[in-house]
Amino acid sequence: MLAAVLLLALVGAGLAVVRPGPVAGWLGADRPTPQATDEAAEPEPVPVLAGPDGNAPEPTPDGVRAALEPLLRAPELGSRVNVSVADVTTGRSLYSRGGDAGTVPASVTKLATAVTVLKARGPDHRIPTRAVAGANPGEVVLVGGGDPTLAVDGDGFYPDAARLDDLAKQVKQALGGTAPTRVTVDSSLFPGPVYGPGWDSDIPTGGFGAAISALMTDGARRDPQTAKKNFDAGHGWAERVPQPDLVAGRAFARLLGLTGAAAEVKREAASSAAAPAPGAELGKVESLPVIRLVDLMITDSDNVIAEAMARQVALARDQPASFVGGAAAMDIVIGELGLPADEITLADGSGLSRSNRISPSLLTDLISLAGNGTHPELAAIFGGLPVAAWSGTLGGRYQVPATAAGAGVVRAKTGTLTRVHAIAGLVTTADGRLLTFAVLTDQTPPDSLDDTRRALDRITSALARCGCR
Repeated sequence: MLAAVLLLALVGAGLAVVRPGPVAGWLGADRPTPQATDEAAEPEPVPVLAGPDGNAPEPTPDGVRAALEPLLRAPELGSRVNVSVADVTTGRSLYSRGGDAGTVPASVTKLATAVTVLKARGPDHRIPTRAVAGANPGEVVLVGGGDPTLAVDGDGFYPDAARLDDLAKQVKQALGGTAPTRVTVDSSLFPGPVYGPGWDSDIPTGGFGAAISALMTDGARRDPQTAKKNFDAGHGWAERVPQPDLVAGRAFARLLGLTGAAAEVKREAASSAAAPAPGAELGKVESLPVIRLVDLMITDSDNVIAEAMARQVALARDQPASFVGGAAAMDIVIGELGLPADEITLADGSGLSRSNRISPSLLTDLISLAGNGTHPELAAIFGGLPVAAWSGTLGGRYQVPATAAGAGVVRAKTGTLTRVHAIAGLVTTADGRLLTFAVLTDQTPPDSLDDTRRALDRITSALARCGCR
């Protein structure tokens, strides 16, 4: 019965699929499933992480140890390599080396963020952006609810995002004959610092992080169309604006027809307005559902979405929607799931912070819990997991003979900071047994990025290649 439940959970999450895509019709942001053409006929479909075979022989701890330990001695992995491998169907630990030790996880943190927001908010939750009446006739307050994917119009970075031009139409209709005169922004839902503790000094200008605000458009990207072209070409970097709430407010003012001095925007909490019918809602748009936001966050390792998701966990657990509150709320939800909350210490939800610590065994516990059918809402984490040699952050990996066994068989989240490399996810063995793994290294040699990644890929490919019995 357990195997049947697991199979249904993983099929629903997109794991029982065939090429040409790991998830039918969805390879991540702006990446539709490739279609056959006259010039290049599609090959015969082959399985990509097909559903687990509950009757497949389970690897033995000795077999897994024999397969992995020679690979863990690779010098490019550095002086500390912490590992956990477990069987998804039974939850049984098959291998542990520093498995309970808190380790810097980098972007693998996003797996914890995904599980906790899906538990706290549910896959169908949508984040509102509202416009309310201001202090005087014609004044409008744009209230951020924490949607990082909000677009100005149809040319936004994220597909199918909520749009300010739709909200502006609602406001004009609600105001009737009253002309808009002024816009203020209310981004007070997210208090505290906009940059995370433990972030490297170049994060504000490095293009992969941003000032975290309850009101922003296009993940705070300055030029979403250029960013989109670069992303499609494989470059995730994008210049970000330092005050995303004010930038969003100015765009909204222009959409309402305000120009010149009237288009100047200030911050003001909507609740502080004193006017006829203060705070009356003039319009509302809603984000993509959380399940889609989680897909984008994991597939593209989107740090801004991750920080917004951590704050949604905070709001759901009555914590301040800040870095501190998000971390505290995620800790609460981990405990609610019956997992060892003492094996996770967070400073942010994206993994940019070097202050984060997660044990490899907690990561494999999270993945097993998402796949064992006891919490169906958590299975949504699998839809966005990159597939080796095929999609997302694993698209360019597992393409040499030493790692080819993992291609199409490993599905995982990666993490990278200077001297920190991690990978955690799922792999199907040669015998058809579904395993979960986490390999975290946080003391690798400097300037070893490519070599360390290949060493991690060899480890996970060894699990794919062997029956480990």
